[in-house]
Amino acid sequence: MGSLKVRKYRKYKITIGVLSAIIILETLLIIAITRPKKIVKVRPVIKAKIAIVIDDWGYNTNNLYLAGQLNYPLTAAVLPHLSFSVAVAKELHKNGFEIILHLPMEPHEKYRLEQNTIMVSMDEATIRNIINRDLMDLPYTRGVSNHMGSRVTEDRQVMKIILKELKRKRLYFLDSIVSSRSIASVIAGEMNLRYARRDVFLDNVENAEYIKGQIYKLKNKARLYGQAIGIGHDQKVTLEVLKEVMPQLEREGYKFVYVSELVR
Repeated sequence: MGSLKVRKYRKYKITIGVLSAIIILETLLIIAITRPKKIVKVRPVIKAKIAIVIDDWGYNTNNLYLAGQLNYPLTAAVLPHLSFSVAVAKELHKNGFEIILHLPMEPHEKYRLEQNTIMVSMDEATIRNIINRDLMDLPYTRGVSNHMGSRVTEDRQVMKIILKELKRKRLYFLDSIVSSRSIASVIAGEMNLRYARRDVFLDNVENAEYIKGQIYKLKNKARLYGQAIGIGHDQKVTLEVLKEVMPQLEREGYKFVYVSELVR
């Protein structure tokens, strides 16, 4: 009888142990299930980088309110010595824009030219003086792009003077590519100057659907080459379309950056 009692006692202890283990495991499982899960943020995959430049600021302040609603990195090309050049540059800089000098240069066409437009007939001292006065007029300047300039950007001697001065000032050059015969990239390469070029003009036609189509062309170029630069202008329809389309492109995985992030 004694051995029988011992066996029963041992069996009882084993049963109690198993039940206790089951209770402990169930408790741990309940804790694991009910514990708040740590939220892991998944970063979207970046398909490509896009820089958008808005040209021709300085004539007025009409669209500054719209520019302030574009909460993405954008680059503003501001013309020098206009009535609102300085005020616009300061306001856009405050709103997060990168500021570049939109340097007037001589075109082949007979357009009305801005005051102190760089001409191919000018000597080096005159050209350097214009660039320096323009830069002194415009605060926060990170780079320079050409306003018009189809004739100048084809002229090796004049472009060499301009880019040499920008190199000295540690500024980059954005070629708007208003001439297929522009030699700016060649000279910039020879000088090891930071350089970028326009891929798509966004608003040659002031129509919302046209501008959207151009932005999609820009997106496709960015996807193909990893990056792309689009140029639009200081006009209401362009800024309204950008406000609508840029969030959509961001959701698709395109990252908006300043031109300075794409120069080479």
